[in-house]
Amino acid sequence: MDVCPGDRIKLLSMPRESDPDPIPVGSTGTVISVTEGLLPQIQIAWDCHRSLFLLPDVDTFEVIGHSDLVADC
Repeated sequence: MDVCPGDRIKLLSMPRESDPDPIPVGSTGTVISVTEGLLPQIQIAWDCHRSLFLLPDVDTFEVIGHSDLVADC
């Protein structure tokens, strides 16, 4: 996974099957933590004040920048 805490991301797609109340496409947020292993997840602090993990094998997103407010990996 090429994403680190502090990266700013933009959501490109989140299938409704992965969450009954998905984050809207185009939403932006900051990566808080990255968990690898059997169930990789990316914790995001969304700018819309929601908290929802991304599943890198299911959801698609792009890195659009970096915030100095979160420590680098």
